[in-house]
Amino acid sequence: MFDAPNKAMTEITGHAAEARPAEKQSNLSKSRESNWPAVLFFIHIHLLSLYGIWLLFFEAKWQTAFLLIALTALATLGVNTGAHRLWAHRTYTASKELRFILMLLQTLAGQGPIYYWVQYHRLHHSLFNTDLDPYDHKKGFFYVHMLTRLKNLSAHQDKLKNEIDMSDIENDSIVMFQKNFYWLLYGLLFLLLPLNAPLEYWNDTVLSTIFVIGFLRYALVLHAAWLVESGICIWGLKQGEKYPPNTNLIFFINRSSWPHYHYLNPCDYKSGEYGTYNSGCSTAFIRVWAALGLAKDLRTTETSTVQAAITKAAKTKTSLNICLEEANKLQHLPELHYLR
Repeated sequence: MFDAPNKAMTEITGHAAEARPAEKQSNLSKSRESNWPAVLFFIHIHLLSLYGIWLLFFEAKWQTAFLLIALTALATLGVNTGAHRLWAHRTYTASKELRFILMLLQTLAGQGPIYYWVQYHRLHHSLFNTDLDPYDHKKGFFYVHMLTRLKNLSAHQDKLKNEIDMSDIENDSIVMFQKNFYWLLYGLLFLLLPLNAPLEYWNDTVLSTIFVIGFLRYALVLHAAWLVESGICIWGLKQGEKYPPNTNLIFFINRSSWPHYHYLNPCDYKSGEYGTYNSGCSTAFIRVWAALGLAKDLRTTETSTVQAAITKAAKTKTSLNICLEEANKLQHLPELHYLR
């Protein structure tokens, strides 16, 4: 989770000392091959979205621009508060009605079923700070944000992915409904309805509809969702930016440098996807849903608990992960078995 030279923090967290199951020797290949259909697909999406930008400023009607913003925001909300915080990390529980709405919003992102999104993201967390992590932040932002999306998982990574505990997701009827009927929902919610609206209701041109609401919207949503994994390269710690220089503990105490805290304690609903903690639109929406009775059991770790866990880790030389897990048990927070 931290820069390699940071020996002091490594000793406290125990990451280097504790061998993870994912790091056991395997005869399966660990090399990743290029996914050429994905390469061609993303090249076309980005090139065609450039024309969409031109149409947005010089031809598209204002209603189409507003629809672009609205659909992008709703899809991003579905990924952040639904696929990420609710289903991947169980930071809160949601009513059936809210889960159904979030499922529909996540479908607007066009990133595949929630089931596979969660499985892939949990794999990322379980392998974080290892060379096996598909989103290895040590390789830089461009790799994490884009290049890794153009490669298939290695045989070894694919095996580890299939070992991720998905029992809680399999017991969610709404997620499994989406998984079984994803392409029907995708065609209706992602393609048919959004593309029909500008033509039907305010008579915009076919070009503006296809390139702005189609390609440009998809590109914007993809990049917003990709920041969930690549954001640590933007808002995370960089070498030489730590204080004191031999430890990162200060960042856990005051919850700054959010990505590192999130990877250490992913079940905290306040950890935002875009460089925030305890603020931001997604966190605000979760609180609104809780006030409306649609969400409950909002899980977070109080600052005093984090400080106590850090103190215990420093005194006993126990992994900070273990100390936080014990602290979370005292707060009746769930154990994240899929991260083991």
